[in-house]
Amino acid sequence: MKYIWTFCIFLSFVQTHQAQRANYELVWSDEFEGNGAIDPEKWHHQTQIPNGQSWYNGEIQHYTDRIENSFVSEGTLKIMAKRETYTNQGVTKDFTSARLNSKFAFTYGRVVVRAKLPFGIGTWPAIWMLGKNIIEPGAYFTSTHGTTSWPACGEIDIMEHWGNNQNYISSALHTPSSFGGTVNTGGQFVSNVSDEFHDYILEWDEERMIFSVDNIVHYTYQPDPQNMETWPFDADQYMLFNVAILPEIIPTNFTEDAMEVDYIRIYQNNLAAGDFEQPLNQPWYPNPARDHITLQDASDYMGGTVKIFGIDGALIGVFEVSATSLILDMSSYASGLYYVVLESASQRHTNTSKVIKF
Repeated sequence: MKYIWTFCIFLSFVQTHQAQRANYELVWSDEFEGNGAIDPEKWHHQTQIPNGQSWYNGEIQHYTDRIENSFVSEGTLKIMAKRETYTNQGVTKDFTSARLNSKFAFTYGRVVVRAKLPFGIGTWPAIWMLGKNIIEPGAYFTSTHGTTSWPACGEIDIMEHWGNNQNYISSALHTPSSFGGTVNTGGQFVSNVSDEFHDYILEWDEERMIFSVDNIVHYTYQPDPQNMETWPFDADQYMLFNVAILPEIIPTNFTEDAMEVDYIRIYQNNLAAGDFEQPLNQPWYPNPARDHITLQDASDYMGGTVKIFGIDGALIGVFEVSATSLILDMSSYASGLYYVVLESASQRHTNTSKVIKF
């Protein structure tokens, strides 16, 4: 009976997890279409050397904002590590690469990054996340949100790969409780990571993080107790892509190699917004939107209000409906999913719509 009971608990967890996944909706993505520079509305090049001489972990490359080190072509992002003599910030190094920060930050969700990794000893590609509140030189959010040093900000390593351990994929968490060593870690061997694309996946909710490759789980982090020492992960994090070069012997025939990213897709559970689970018809266009959304016929809502809520249900803005055609400026809003609620003055007419802002 004990084994039947255990199985029932496990089955219940799986069914609940599958139900939560079924409610995920895409809130931010980059499909890396076209050719040329990366999208500056979605990505920030982090190039400032933290201590004026070198990067963390003894990395020996410069990160640059040049198109030679990060670009889009043939449907993928290339983060290109190159052997070349390059001087920047008064420091000369023998390798260059790129380190990208997303301009989108979020709390809880499912991250899927389809990527192919560079090959060889000394290469260190990573797909990872840092707290939006981090204090770090040159990081995108530091100037506006930086209040907390590493590791109290939290770090989520979705995928790390070291060329001296070919085909082994590692995932890890860095928290105050693990300071001084990475103890929250797991991984698996995956065939042909440098020759084929694989899906590197994080599922993150209020209680746990689940790491997998091609939906094969290799690590679950669910600390007990859960507090700020073990779980600084109840606030916004942003994505990073980079390829570092480690201070090891790089083969003399190494000239360049890239991490290729086919896409990044971030989903969030639409049940997180409580009362807004079942939106009505969608009168706003364009949707998805970049800067503005338009309601062509607002006659039923004259004298009423428009309220905009975040994915977590927080009220972001309130506007009066004073014209029969209504245009809302969303250019200052971060990329993500929003709920736009229309309400007439008499409250006889209401409408809730989901709008994605790129």
